[in-house]
Amino acid sequence: MGTTIGELVVGAVRLGAHASWETRMSETPPAHEARLLPGKPVADAVLADVAQRVAKLREAGVQPSLATILVGDDDASAGYIRIKQRQAAELGFVSPHEHLPATATQDDLHRVIDRLNADPAVHALLIQYPPPAHIDYDAALMTVDPDKDVDGMHPLNLGRLSVGLPGPRPCTPAGIEALLAHHEIPVAGREVVILGRGATIGRPLAMLLSQKRPTANAAVTVVHTGVPDWQRYTQRAEILIAAAGVPGIIQPEHVKPGATVIGAGVRYEGRRLLPDVAEEVATVAGALTPRVGGVGPTTVAMLFRNAIEAAEKACR
Repeated sequence: MGTTIGELVVGAVRLGAHASWETRMSETPPAHEARLLPGKPVADAVLADVAQRVAKLREAGVQPSLATILVGDDDASAGYIRIKQRQAAELGFVSPHEHLPATATQDDLHRVIDRLNADPAVHALLIQYPPPAHIDYDAALMTVDPDKDVDGMHPLNLGRLSVGLPGPRPCTPAGIEALLAHHEIPVAGREVVILGRGATIGRPLAMLLSQKRPTANAAVTVVHTGVPDWQRYTQRAEILIAAAGVPGIIQPEHVKPGATVIGAGVRYEGRRLLPDVAEEVATVAGALTPRVGGVGPTTVAMLFRNAIEAAEKACR
């Protein structure tokens, strides 16, 4: 007896189903990839607000000003100054610049700072870091008027931060808080671990994220490479911020699956950027800043936010 049309159809369906099952079994499951948290949209939003505030002051007859100081002829430092001056001009700031030779003394630098401090037309002041080896940057920073400290790193401003008083905020920590808020990463009540205790990121960031505010209010732990089992702390973090300045120190096994990871620490080898967070962490993290274009753009944006707030304060 011949095969019926119905049997042929059923056989074909079964064969197709078997083939489809074999195909599915042979396919490699798609690898997990963390959600990226770029800094550029955060910076764009901050800088748009800064530009509006600059325009408002100019309409009132006040020209916001950000002065810069460069000691020596380091090409990278000179390049950073040019970038900041170009950005300042685009936002509507004037940006007077003082370029001291590499032979300038500490006293030479302090005299320039004193002059800019006393100039009411200068609202914010930046000393490009690092200066030549014979210049004491911290001593120079101490001579800057705290209200003109655009980096937010004067000891008086760190003291203001510690007790919640208004003042210029350290740019990278403020940028990290803004980045988390922009990308709607919940912070309040969550466990944040910062790997790195430096004065520019780790310590001020811990103070910032522990303050009572909707975009902060976290349980913050600061750990560092001097702790033998620092991995025990990073593995439990819901938000992990790497600020150790040790290339590749954060590997996938150091991260809680699904955690948010912010790469804030970097080191340079020539012109090559070496971040703290290994690329493989993207296979474990739930959200992650990109290797390039993460925290960097937000840091620059916060510098200009500090500058416009200094100008506004000077007009009150």
